[in-house]
Amino acid sequence: MEPSTVEPSTLADHLQDLSLTELIRLQNEISRLLSQRFERSMALAFSDIVGSTPYFARFGDEAGRKLQQRHIDLVGQIARGQGGRIVDTAGDGAFTCFQAAEPAVSSFIELQTALARENIARTRDHQLTVRVGLHYGPTLTDGTMVTGDSVNLCSRVAGTASGSEIRLTRAAFQELSSARRRSCRALPAATVKGVSQPVEIFVLDWRDRSLFPTAMLVEESGEILKIPEQDTVTCGRLAEFEGATANDIVLSSPDSQQLQRIGRWHFELRRRPEGLYLYQVSDGTTAIDGAAVSKGASVQIRAGARIEVGRVLTLKLLQVAKASSADDATILTESPR
Repeated sequence: MEPSTVEPSTLADHLQDLSLTELIRLQNEISRLLSQRFERSMALAFSDIVGSTPYFARFGDEAGRKLQQRHIDLVGQIARGQGGRIVDTAGDGAFTCFQAAEPAVSSFIELQTALARENIARTRDHQLTVRVGLHYGPTLTDGTMVTGDSVNLCSRVAGTASGSEIRLTRAAFQELSSARRRSCRALPAATVKGVSQPVEIFVLDWRDRSLFPTAMLVEESGEILKIPEQDTVTCGRLAEFEGATANDIVLSSPDSQQLQRIGRWHFELRRRPEGLYLYQVSDGTTAIDGAAVSKGASVQIRAGARIEVGRVLTLKLLQVAKASSADDATILTESPR
């Protein structure tokens, strides 16, 4: 009699009558059938919203739930176009599976690009920023449920990522085409919860780095200001306003009189799919390579350009060279414009 057709009470009685040898043989057969019928190697992805907890606290449950739904709807739509599907959603996250790593990576590049495009039309406070972790490995799946250690590892890798990042395990990296691998850079192996050995992690540079500088050098002081990954980055002299952070990058000067020439909110750096733009928000003076930028104007900027702020500071745009280092600020290079 097939075990699947036996009532639970009858099956338990039947198992009680089996010898040790028969039970071990049955156990081996069940393991073989489980592997044969349900074990599949798959590409797995976890994506979750960055900064959702303070967003809920500031704007309320309805706005927070709408932010979550935007994330889930975009992930589901894009994944289906690449043959993937959402397996589960919980809180701010979405767990997605694909048959192969290449379409999984393509999906989340498309997701990040779509978010960058959508965020242009939204104020900074309501922009959606998502981080992603990808892994390729064995799972148990019945076509609906997906379980196994690979799922846990994928979730942990996503937890190590910063806003707008796509991170991959070595197993996922090795499944990619050579062209796609060249867009990845290795990070130092990371210790993650629930995994006994350090995990090799790669960051996928899904943006064209020649179009997106990653830091600014303050020529007067030699200080390097790293540009945060979000789509809108505020820059000005004000550090705090009404108890909250005022600017993502605080521009300062040791001379208090000169400092007043820098606007409280002087300019914004805005990431669009086609590149990084400076948007002037202050009446103060700003020039890019000597050309003045008027209030309300938007100018594309690249690595190597110089931004003159209030005739006080000169900021030289830099980009990070691809290297296996966690400290991006130590490996900065210029890029020809």
